[in-house]
Amino acid sequence: MPTESWTQKDERQYEQVKKSELERGRSEERAEEIAARTVNRQRRKEGRTKSKRSEATGNPSSSLEERTVTELRNRARELDIEGRSQMRKAELISAIRDRQ
Repeated sequence: MPTESWTQKDERQYEQVKKSELERGRSEERAEEIAARTVNRQRRKEGRTKSKRSEATGNPSSSLEERTVTELRNRARELDIEGRSQMRKAELISAIRDRQ
């Protein structure tokens, strides 16, 4: 399991999602990632984490187009891009590419 703060219910959900993703043909690594993200999303939704908003910037190996707007805004914050809160997804992607 990725974290010690998970409950037994979280661990069971993680194992179930991981098993399901493996059955769908996903790699072990990708199945674990999807399972962990699923559990953590549920924990955020239930208010069992420090922040309801994810501070993640997305999987670095995924394309910018595959990331959520929140992940793109977090990455734009890291790059100190001004006006990021008013940008749409395509604008964020363009600004991030220009800055990298």
